[in-house]
Amino acid sequence: MNEFRDKIVVITGGAQGIGRCIREEFEKKGAVCEVIDIQEGDHYQGDLSDQKTLEAFASYVIEKHGKIDYLINNALPLMKGIDECSYEEFQYALAVGVTAPFYLSKLFAPYFESGGAIVNISSSRDRMSQPQTESYTAAKGGIAALTHALAVSFSSKIRVNSVSPGWIDTSYRVYEGADASQHPAGRVGNPLDIANTVLFLCSEKAGFITGENITVDGGMTKLMIYHNDDGWTKED
Repeated sequence: MNEFRDKIVVITGGAQGIGRCIREEFEKKGAVCEVIDIQEGDHYQGDLSDQKTLEAFASYVIEKHGKIDYLINNALPLMKGIDECSYEEFQYALAVGVTAPFYLSKLFAPYFESGGAIVNISSSRDRMSQPQTESYTAAKGGIAALTHALAVSFSSKIRVNSVSPGWIDTSYRVYEGADASQHPAGRVGNPLDIANTVLFLCSEKAGFITGENITVDGGMTKLMIYHNDDGWTKED
């Protein structure tokens, strides 16, 4: 028996990329997916930074299905750095990346079926950064911390975990050379790597996992790099 058949899955930011792949993989296994995205398409269109939009979307899902099984908070926050990011843009990134996942979790909380789960998409940037990425990094760090807080609050009711992708090429391009070899796994990731992890965390196989973050980055965050080490150099 397929455990995802007829399950109700809510996915934010599911119009393209990782979110779309998650939707497709759930649907292949018989689940019913409700997607909200700011882009137009065959889904509920809305701005996740807006409180009334979140409330209207939650009402739409519950009126249509009467329940929810899995909530996947995947929507992508704005990425801008300290030199250019305005106050309003930083607030917007946090609203999409942290506030919306919190509020949707709250709105759907009374309607989760037994065995329900929340999976938040964080990032390996929750612990490491490139220059000029403060809005995105702050949002991803926030959702990583929100994950274990929700897991404790929802104890014995809903399991809550997060996934931290590394370099994921949503076009499924195959990289060679240094781009591939800098990953201990030997390749750059693709959306299926994340979707497979999300489905695992929603499955009964992950029934004893909650409050956890799983990094899916091909080992890249574990590789220590020094100047002149293994051919790597850094210019002053």
